[in-house]
Amino acid sequence: MEDLVTTAIEAHGGLDRYNQYSSATAHIRVAGSLWQLKGQEGILSHAAVRLDLHRQHASHYPFTAPHLRTSFTPERVAVETVSGEVEAERFDPRASFPSELHAPWDNLQVAYFAGYAMWTYLTSPFTFSSPGFKAVELSPVTEEGETWRRLQITFPDHIATHCRKQVFYFGSDGLLRRHDYTPEVINAGHAAHYPSDYEEFDGIMVPTRRRVFRLGEDGTVYRDMELVTIDVESVLFI
Repeated sequence: MEDLVTTAIEAHGGLDRYNQYSSATAHIRVAGSLWQLKGQEGILSHAAVRLDLHRQHASHYPFTAPHLRTSFTPERVAVETVSGEVEAERFDPRASFPSELHAPWDNLQVAYFAGYAMWTYLTSPFTFSSPGFKAVELSPVTEEGETWRRLQITFPDHIATHCRKQVFYFGSDGLLRRHDYTPEVINAGHAAHYPSDYEEFDGIMVPTRRRVFRLGEDGTVYRDMELVTIDVESVLFI
């Protein structure tokens, strides 16, 4: 059986093509019940995100005002003007998140969460072959009438993401069908994330629709409420 990391990477465009690019810019629409819960409804309803593919950095814009953008790295998050003047910044941003589920987020917390999340989504599965990432294939499962192969990916400590161990499900075509994780900064349990409606952008296969639901301890996916929705209008790899 072919190595699943290799299968997935090839299905999404291949590592040779991916490594030709240094950045990606996606125009997105983000919604879902999480943002209302955190007092930030509509903050990313129509935005662009630019990210570096080979180091963890992302920037959403416009952010709260036409002349503002975010700057995210694992160690620091900031809101700055388009000319680079810092309006607000925070070091060690992960430590700032409240433990109470219903506690609101400030703008820097939104910038950190959105930055690491979109970087994780848009660079997977290509990052799985990077130093420090560990992959273990789990037993396959059947869902939506298909058999999905599964990878448990352990992210290295220097990468900011939802949690260290995450599970990725791939269809017979090698494309990502589901992604399970525990968004630790929310402190609300597990999540099941479904990417779909793939389109090719610059030779890279990208899901243009993402829906995130609560995942119960028993494995039940609660589809009655969409926690986060992400719709991708376009992606440019350069």
